[in-house]
Amino acid sequence: MPKRISTSPPKGLPTREQILDFIATSDVPAGKREIARAFGLTAQDKILLKALLKDMADEGLIDSAPGRAFHKMGGVPKVTVLRIMDVDDGGNIWAVPERWESETPAPRLRVRERKNGALGVGDRILARTEEAGQGWIALPMKVLPRGEELVLGVLRQEPGGMWLQGVEKKERQEYPVSDAGGAQAGDLVLAERAGRPPRITVRVTQVLGDPFAPRSFSLIAIHKLGIPDAFSSETLDEAVRVAAQPLGDDREDLRHLPIVAIDPADARDHDDAVWAMPDDDPANDGGWKAIVAIADVSFYVRPGSSLDREARRRGNSVYFPDRVVPMLPESLSAEMCSLKQGVDRAALVCHLRIGKDGTLLSWRFTRAVVRLAANLAYEDAQAMVDGLKPLPFRGGVGGGAVPASDGLTAALPHPNPFPEGEGLKGQAGALPEGEGLDPILAALLPLWDCWRALNKAREARAPLDLDLPERRVMLDEMGRILSVAPRERLDAHKLIEDYMIAANVAAAKALEAKKAPVMYRVHEQPSREKIVALKEYLKTFGIDFALGQVIQPRTFNQILAKVVDDDARPQIMEQVLRTQTQAYYAPANLGHFGLALGSYGHFTSPIRRYADLLVHRSLVAAYALGPGGLTDGETAGMERIGQSISQFERRAMEAERDTIDRYVAAFLAEKVGEVLETRITGVTNFGFFATVQGIGGDGLMPVRDIGGEYFRFDEASRTLTGDQTGTVYASGQKLPLRLAEANPVSGALRFEMVDGRCAAASSTEDRGRRTGKPPARVLKRRGRPANIRHQGKKR
Repeated sequence: MPKRISTSPPKGLPTREQILDFIATSDVPAGKREIARAFGLTAQDKILLKALLKDMADEGLIDSAPGRAFHKMGGVPKVTVLRIMDVDDGGNIWAVPERWESETPAPRLRVRERKNGALGVGDRILARTEEAGQGWIALPMKVLPRGEELVLGVLRQEPGGMWLQGVEKKERQEYPVSDAGGAQAGDLVLAERAGRPPRITVRVTQVLGDPFAPRSFSLIAIHKLGIPDAFSSETLDEAVRVAAQPLGDDREDLRHLPIVAIDPADARDHDDAVWAMPDDDPANDGGWKAIVAIADVSFYVRPGSSLDREARRRGNSVYFPDRVVPMLPESLSAEMCSLKQGVDRAALVCHLRIGKDGTLLSWRFTRAVVRLAANLAYEDAQAMVDGLKPLPFRGGVGGGAVPASDGLTAALPHPNPFPEGEGLKGQAGALPEGEGLDPILAALLPLWDCWRALNKAREARAPLDLDLPERRVMLDEMGRILSVAPRERLDAHKLIEDYMIAANVAAAKALEAKKAPVMYRVHEQPSREKIVALKEYLKTFGIDFALGQVIQPRTFNQILAKVVDDDARPQIMEQVLRTQTQAYYAPANLGHFGLALGSYGHFTSPIRRYADLLVHRSLVAAYALGPGGLTDGETAGMERIGQSISQFERRAMEAERDTIDRYVAAFLAEKVGEVLETRITGVTNFGFFATVQGIGGDGLMPVRDIGGEYFRFDEASRTLTGDQTGTVYASGQKLPLRLAEANPVSGALRFEMVDGRCAAASSTEDRGRRTGKPPARVLKRRGRPANIRHQGKKR
């Protein structure tokens, strides 16, 4: 049986629930002394209370405030310093704690002001806090001296002195530097504003590094978003210590199977590996046996440990073109927990039985030891399978097709892929000895055949199918940019994706069968408001969309299938994406709309996602697989943990996106002044945004620079229309623009028209032909500003 952390206190001590109730209801800050006094504890009990409070902190139930007073994790100290962040239209004042070190996002507190209008944004107050319903209120005790917001930026040397350029795209203002504090031009710094408009200067308070050094653009996002990027010595030492422990004798031995990992060529860690073979059970004629082996991170990272606390604080690994900020130290993430060719590794294994139609028939989970036959890049695995000619091939994305014969695996000989006397000979699942096939290819062929069955089930399920290419930044050994281009999507990518989805579904359903906690990956269906907005948008393209129908993923696929205009397809696809809700983690199952699945949890990436680690722990506890199972404290805190790791995931996505934009801007900086082929990605009342074809990056084309005529903005169709010429600018249009500015610090681009007006812009007649609607009537109107008119939605 797995060892579980006891939550029952010794006799005389209060329970965890009693301590939490006391902390929540106490009129004074509740420290260890106040808790001991309230429950009448003896001197011996106080020693045990100290250990109990430490356990509760490790389990994420409580946190300590300055002065050693405790509060509920995710809560706010009874008395604390707050900073006013917002005053809404209703006059409500909102503040956040000035000091917040919890792993959860800082809460917003509504301030009950004694004197209306006395507090403003940026003010600091000492306040008493109270929990009210689902939120918090703050009662000001004292207004503190107002501090200055720090500015994150890069220093630039000018003849008259140093200037600070902010890293935000929207931050157009630059500040003269009154005190550089030893920083040099090009340094990334934190600075404090001083003075009053129009003479505001900044003083450097901290030097963070050189973002222009090779492999360093990610520093900006790391510091801007507060991503933890350094491990404590305690955590690093613990990682080395646990990595040295033996794998144990209780594991299923799967080293005889030719399990392979297929990953990106630049992968920093290897969570998963796969294997498949035709099922020899007559009851599953034409079906498959498959294994999805996942790094057994829960064996090394135990609940309440320093590694666990740090992993939860990060939530996930963050991947940049120039570095990875891992969730776990590299001695685990890149070494002992990474599944590598030819070495023994601990794995949590999902055994699947798959029907010939791709349905999951059964599953089981074991702890195992594996020894991979190979670590392959997607491109290499695909090339090996594509080399099976002259068999007839059917089409596939990126040339990643597979032979049309469904009996491919059974028809070809499979040699023993291991040297004589090792591995497969005489073992279940072994390949017969023979000549003619590369041993790794012999392991890949059944994987591809089994995947075709899984793909049939996927097509029948009809998940949301959006072809939105991912950009890949290639750097040389010195960290200089070689290229920026979309990643090629092969069938090898789809294969691994479908095996991972199958294992994720099996993990969720296995835990449901045991009535065990699940950290679900939830993706709710779009709201009615977004569906109505999509209907209005599609109407401008002449596409009908009925509101009364049941919305399913296939509904959106059918919309995209109707689009024959290559220019319109990307923008409609992007609008469909914007219509979707954002996925998140939660212990309540609301299904996964995008994948068209009723039960779905992340199981396959515990090296880089804390949610997956929780699912592993729950499986370990539910199936009695040994140490490292989910604790009662973690079970009680699943909702709160889900909220925090969902926030951290969004933070990581923003950081990765912003860093890619900065690399794109740096790559394009040498092309300033050149005319580039672009596509409009968005239209607003102040201009339109365009991306460089085949490279990416978003740049603004300000309306003031488009031409001398007035432009009318239509909110429903998201278009700008010239009053005199009828020229229309709409999302999806391709047109040449001159690159006027590329700012690597902020990642911002700015464009100019080639000759004052772009020939590729469409007229209202062209727009009418595309949408099947008559052209809009051009009206001459007076108005503001210089050359923009606004037409809102019709009510």
